[in-house]
Amino acid sequence: MKKIEAIIRALRFEEVKEALGERDIKFFTFYEVKGFGHQAAKNMSYRGSVYDVGYIARVKIEIIVSEQFVEKAIEAIIGAAQTGEKGDGLITVSPVDQVINIRTKEI
Repeated sequence: MKKIEAIIRALRFEEVKEALGERDIKFFTFYEVKGFGHQAAKNMSYRGSVYDVGYIARVKIEIIVSEQFVEKAIEAIIGAAQTGEKGDGLITVSPVDQVINIRTKEI
């Protein structure tokens, strides 16, 4: 088993979700994240308060798949998330030692 984590542009999430579904990867976890890239942070002042507007809206996707689906998932994410511009995101792949189903207690 492998865990694939991808941080992508929030605007490309729907395309990535559809691309994964087309490759029979229909279960994953995602959440909105914020981060900074290589660009400098930006602050904006409004009515005397300083607001940080330099963050980049992203979505982090976490998928646990068997070995046979790793390349399919990576290809789907890259194909749907890539714009060719800086800030397209990152994909990491890590080994998973054990997965336990909470309902059935199966390993």
